Amino acid sequence: MAFISKKRKVADTKVDANKSYSLKEASNLVKQITTCKFDASVDLHIRLGVDPKKADQAIRGTVTLPHGTGKTKKVLVLCTPEKEAEAKGAGADFVGLEEFVTKIEGGWVDVDVIIATPSVMPKIGKLGKVLGPRNLMPNPKTGTVTNDVAAAINDVKGGKIAFKVDKVGIVHASIGRVSFTPEKIAENSQELLNAIIKAKPSSSKGTYLKGISMASTMSPGIAIDTKAFIN
Repeated sequence: MAFISKKRKVADTKVDANKSYSLKEASNLVKQITTCKFDASVDLHIRLGVDPKKADQAIRGTVTLPHGTGKTKKVLVLCTPEKEAEAKGAGADFVGLEEFVTKIEGGWVDVDVIIATPSVMPKIGKLGKVLGPRNLMPNPKTGTVTNDVAAAINDVKGGKIAFKVDKVGIVHASIGRVSFTPEKIAENSQELLNAIIKAKPSSSKGTYLKGISMASTMSPGIAIDTKAFIN
């Protein structure tokens, strides 16, 4: 039997498992039930009525959170030498090509986002098996394959996140920290949900937003009322 701490037991009593909360209520409650001693991440888990196996229903995209994620993201830029100065000037943490391709092939993935210029994509295509499962593979749809590396870096550092539905139809995304005010948590959450609703494919029939849950690191989940986001 898994051990449940006293703090977790107290947190569980504060969440009504049979209730669907408003986004405002959940954003307040998630701060109250967090038991971590560090600045825990606040995450949204959105269950969608889509079939990810169908190409047109494999929801993915990007959104810039108005208050950022509260986390400083480490960015790797894979580019040719003439773009290196631009990338470094924009604040990239790592810049290069061949040496990082070799490191990634060896299992190194100590970054949060990888940006690549179009010209180097043929050289990094082989990294898909390593980067794909970690959602790190550069992709034009998420703005991480571009010649304007400075703008891409600024977007990422400024709070732009990528989201992607997993194989069972759920989008998982970090939208802030428990140190954020409830208002900031709610506004970031709303921005992500707006982007996901906008990304609804025309081929998706029936209920699109099947469930929304908010939780911080190691806290119980808080069910959010999906009716508020219909139409």
